[in-house]
Amino acid sequence: MLLDSGVDIGPVTLGYETYGQLNAQGSNAVLICHALTGDAHVAGYHEGDVKPGWWEHYVGPGKSIDTNKYFVICSNIIGSCMGSCGPASINEQTGQYWGLDFPIVTIADMVRAQRALILHLGINRLLAVVGGSLGGMQALQWVASFPDMMGGVLALATTSRHSPQAIAFNEVARQSIMSDPHWQNGNYYDGKRPDLGLAVARMIGHITYLSDESMHIKFGRELRHGGGFAFNFDTEFQVESYLHHQGHKFVERFDANAFLYVTKAADYFDLDLSRSDSPARQALAATTARFLLISFTSDWLYPTYQSRQLVNVLKELGRDVSFCELTAAWGHDAFLLPHEGLEASIQGFLGGLE
Repeated sequence: MLLDSGVDIGPVTLGYETYGQLNAQGSNAVLICHALTGDAHVAGYHEGDVKPGWWEHYVGPGKSIDTNKYFVICSNIIGSCMGSCGPASINEQTGQYWGLDFPIVTIADMVRAQRALILHLGINRLLAVVGGSLGGMQALQWVASFPDMMGGVLALATTSRHSPQAIAFNEVARQSIMSDPHWQNGNYYDGKRPDLGLAVARMIGHITYLSDESMHIKFGRELRHGGGFAFNFDTEFQVESYLHHQGHKFVERFDANAFLYVTKAADYFDLDLSRSDSPARQALAATTARFLLISFTSDWLYPTYQSRQLVNVLKELGRDVSFCELTAAWGHDAFLLPHEGLEASIQGFLGGLE
């Protein structure tokens, strides 16, 4: 596969899961795109799982994305480490880990790989592409790259271009990894890994996923052990303990180099819709797909104004677009959590595409 960087890479491996059955017409396929450090396991339990897939509340029999009706596909993005090829994969030509020799990938590269999977599964046109956060970027890139391949696009808690603030947070997170003495310029796979740097990177990310209100609700200024201050630098506040816990959990499942690659892909993302001659804008003008964009009131990582900007462009182009801002206290992570309004919106949108 030829990447945006000009590098030709292969073989390309994708980890993916499917749910439900493809109908005889091949017309009921829904592609779900995962967020930054997600995976293909969108719903249900694997043997030994303590928790179900990351969107279990919305995907399954009788749920908003009803697997009795729809054939659901979710694939891990390239550049990641959850079944698809990336820096933590073995380079078949050398027999060694790719590390930083793995080429930089973009959201468009990820979507081209997904399209190859969709065609491999015998699907020529998707009923819908659905995604939140980085998954929403993929959904938007799908219609920008292949405007005739879907009936609808549902993008949640996302943006058409990464803001300077989002890029800044990602850079601080990357620097925390690259400053870890065990990072070794990405060549750590046969030794100690940069767990501390990766844990701090995750802590930074989690702050952006929450909101001021949600932190007050979940933690306040509560101390872990009650009483007064310890007057030292131990972990005292509940919010500190939560961030440390999230960081330690993350290093058990994710690769530090892969985190560098997926955050860089997010930072590069820009549909450049302000230019009338941009390829993405021309693709949006040509598509017949219907759109539903959903934002959340407390999401300050991808705030509502960024969704509205995209809605305004789609209206200017005469596209069929709906928009909904849902009230939620939980910040950017709200799209992952149960919400009656989100359930109804997803179900209604997909039902209208049938």
